[in-house]
Amino acid sequence: MPSLLYTPAVTSALRRRRRWALGAAGAALLLGGAAAPALAKIPLIGDLLPAKPVVRQLGPTAPVVPGSMPEAQFLALLKGNDLQALNLACREAAAFGFDQRLQLLQARLLTAAPAPQPLSVVLVNANALLTCLAPDGALAVLYRYGPRPGLEQEQWWLMRWRAARAGLHHAMAAEALERLAQGNLARLETVPLPLQLRKDGTLETLPALDVYADHLVVLGREREAAAALLAGRMPGRVAAERLQQAVALLNTLPAQERDALLERALDQAAAAQAWGLALALLDDQRRLLQAEGLWAGRAEQRLQRLSQRVDDAYSEWQLKRQDPAQLGRTAQLQQQLRSPRQPGGHAPSLP
Repeated sequence: MPSLLYTPAVTSALRRRRRWALGAAGAALLLGGAAAPALAKIPLIGDLLPAKPVVRQLGPTAPVVPGSMPEAQFLALLKGNDLQALNLACREAAAFGFDQRLQLLQARLLTAAPAPQPLSVVLVNANALLTCLAPDGALAVLYRYGPRPGLEQEQWWLMRWRAARAGLHHAMAAEALERLAQGNLARLETVPLPLQLRKDGTLETLPALDVYADHLVVLGREREAAAALLAGRMPGRVAAERLQQAVALLNTLPAQERDALLERALDQAAAAQAWGLALALLDDQRRLLQAEGLWAGRAEQRLQRLSQRVDDAYSEWQLKRQDPAQLGRTAQLQQQLRSPRQPGGHAPSLP
C-alpha cells in the first residue's frame, strides 16, 4: 500500500478539518446527542458563504455641543431655501468648528437660489457663503448677476471686494476698489470698508483708500500705493500718517523730496496736536538724513526739544493729576502733551 505523502497543503487541510471536527463535537455536546448527526452533515463551505452586507448609517454631522443646533433641525434646514437661516447656521458652524456642517451648508448655498435672482437675493446669498468661509463660492454667485450702473454696481463691487479679500485675491480686490473710485481715488476716503467684528460686537472699518493702498503693497506695486495715499484730502492725523507711509514706500525717491513730504506730515501732526506722531516723524526724518549722508543736526535738535518737553510734562502730570488743588495745572499739562505747537515743540523751529 503506497504511503501517504504529507505535503504542507495536505497537512494544513487536515488541521482545518480536525479543528472543525472538534468544534462540531463540542457543539453536539452542548446541544445534546440529537444534534450530533445534524452537525455532522454540515459541509465545509464556511468561507464560500457570502458575507452579510454591512449597513452603514450616516452619523451626526457634528458632535453634540450645548447651544448648537440639534441634528434633526440641521438636516431639515438643509432641505430648505431660507438664506437667512442658512447664514445663521454657517455662523454657528464656523464658531464651533463644525467642518462637516460647513461643507454641507456651502454646497446647499450654491444651489439654494439658482439664477436668475434679483440683486438683493444675490447679495444675501454671497454674504452667507462668506459667513460659511467659502469666498470663492461667493464670487461664483456674484458672477451670476450683471449689475446695472449706479447703486447696483456699487453694491455689487463692494461685495466682490469682500469676497476677493476673504479669498486673498488681492489683484481682484484692488480692481473692485478702483471701480468704486470711478477714476477719483480721493472718493475712496468716504467709503468705510468692514474689516472684522470686534469682541464687543462693534465693526472695525477702514477707509477704502487705505485698504486699496494695502492691496497694492501686497502686490508689490509700492509707487502706486504711495500715489494712492498722497491722493487723500483729509487733514490732520490721518494725512500725517498717510504721508509717513508714503515716504516709507517711496524709498527710491530723492532724499530732498522725501524730506519735504515729512515736513508736510509734521505740519499735519502739529495741527492735530498728535505729539506722539510728531516724535515718530522727527525720528524718521533724522534717520532718513543720516542714511543719505546729509546733515541731520536740525532734525536731532527738534526731536530732542520735543522729547524733553513731552517727558517733563508727563512727569509733572503724573505727580499732580491726583491732587485736587492742581486741577488747573493738570489740564494745562494735558493740553501741552497733546500739542507739539506748544513752546519747546517742533513747530517753532520750522522755516
